[in-house]
Amino acid sequence: MRALLSVYDKSGVVEFARSLHGLGVELISTGNTWRLLHEAGLPARTVSEVTGFPEILDGRVKTLHPAIHAGLLARRDLPAHLAQLAEHGLAPIDVLVVNLYPFAATVARPDATLAEAIEQIDIGGVALLRAAAKNYAHVLPLTDPDDYPTVLAALREGAVPEALRRRLAARAFAHTAAYDAAIAAYLAGEPLAAHLTRSWLQAQTLRYGENPHQPAALYGDFQSYFRQLHGKELSYNNILDAAAAAELIEEFPGDEAATVAIIKHTNPCGVGSAPTLREAWEGAFATDRDAPFGGIVAVNRPLDADLAAAIAEIFTEIILAPSFDPAALAILQKKKNLRLLQVLRPVTNRGELLLRSVPGGVLAQIADRDPLHDEQWRVVTRRAPTPAEEQAMRFGWRVVKHVKSNAIVYAGPDRTLGIGAGQMSRVDSSRLAVWKAQSAGLSLEGSVVASDALFPFADGVEAALAAGASAIIQPGGSVRDDEVIAAADRAGAAMVFTGRRHFRH
Repeated sequence: MRALLSVYDKSGVVEFARSLHGLGVELISTGNTWRLLHEAGLPARTVSEVTGFPEILDGRVKTLHPAIHAGLLARRDLPAHLAQLAEHGLAPIDVLVVNLYPFAATVARPDATLAEAIEQIDIGGVALLRAAAKNYAHVLPLTDPDDYPTVLAALREGAVPEALRRRLAARAFAHTAAYDAAIAAYLAGEPLAAHLTRSWLQAQTLRYGENPHQPAALYGDFQSYFRQLHGKELSYNNILDAAAAAELIEEFPGDEAATVAIIKHTNPCGVGSAPTLREAWEGAFATDRDAPFGGIVAVNRPLDADLAAAIAEIFTEIILAPSFDPAALAILQKKKNLRLLQVLRPVTNRGELLLRSVPGGVLAQIADRDPLHDEQWRVVTRRAPTPAEEQAMRFGWRVVKHVKSNAIVYAGPDRTLGIGAGQMSRVDSSRLAVWKAQSAGLSLEGSVVASDALFPFADGVEAALAAGASAIIQPGGSVRDDEVIAAADRAGAAMVFTGRRHFRH
């Protein structure tokens, strides 16, 4: 048997090669991989020795040769193929160990240049993998060091099962497909390209999806955004809620006031800002004292013991924070079912592409990440908002972006007072928000209303003002805007148009 090893990720390759050598497998290698094996005392031949041709063009051409590709592609069950190998003095290659240049990691660097990216496009490695994977019935293609022990065990038993061979081939093609997808996406230079190419590696299988009868899995690098410090494995719904909570809390940077957001089924049920996290929690929790049971809590500062003690009084699924004080961990880790997630880096990207599956394909859109800019702020009523009302408007506007449509948020300058989410009518969302506030014993007198979309009729505004609101922020754009504005003017209320809708389906 012969094995060709040429890897960028050299994890475990020396040990694997030593085990292959111990099984009598002849080793062939290239470049830095060969040097590594040579330094380890392994008798590996260079590809140039096998091909009789030197590496050229700065290593761009080394394995693209019949002595290599014929050895990978020859079918051992066809006498004619074996005869042709013998006729040309060639020999089969039975094991291929290849992983590719780090293209995705290179282009992920903010300072990466086009020239650097081009040099990270692997040609020979992709060709080798495709050849070996095509001929998987006779050749073992390995791309992942995690597969080394399994393959060694099979070789020691004297036979590699068909199922394992096929799985290795599938992984090889997935490896090259993901690689090509990353290159295509980078060179396209725009998120909404004519061909949408994306590939994700399975990170873990999940116990189930939204419901126990639905199989599910997580793909991609979700774990690079969060580090789980405590608690049992995240579920499908936990992951969705954690992402929603992280997106919302990033509306409130940590260098501003301490902020706490409470999430349930991806909708905020309370958000508060204050000088301390404990005070912010009191404001967020007071919005709705029932919904937070089994909910998600996100904070924009290191979580301290004072807040940890308050949260510990109710059942909570997940807490997200940029970090956790040791005293807070000591309190929260006593709860075995509570998951603690450290947020490692921002989850929001203004140029991010969001995907949603539909029958036969996907919908793609650029994420709704932009903040409210000053030039979007347009006072349309006779009365301008007071400073306190403006602060409440800006607070509510940051929250309403994260409430499912139709969305209505009643807010004060530093906290939510009532949230109405996902109703078929905007008036119903407003009624729901009012009912939630009243149920919590909160007064809406002097509050502001943030609406994710325009008020099509004056009745929605009239209902909000009747509930006690004194100012409204909304996108505007209705054919009846004049009637809506007039209703606010009659009540002496202030209204601001932003010209920006925030539907969230």
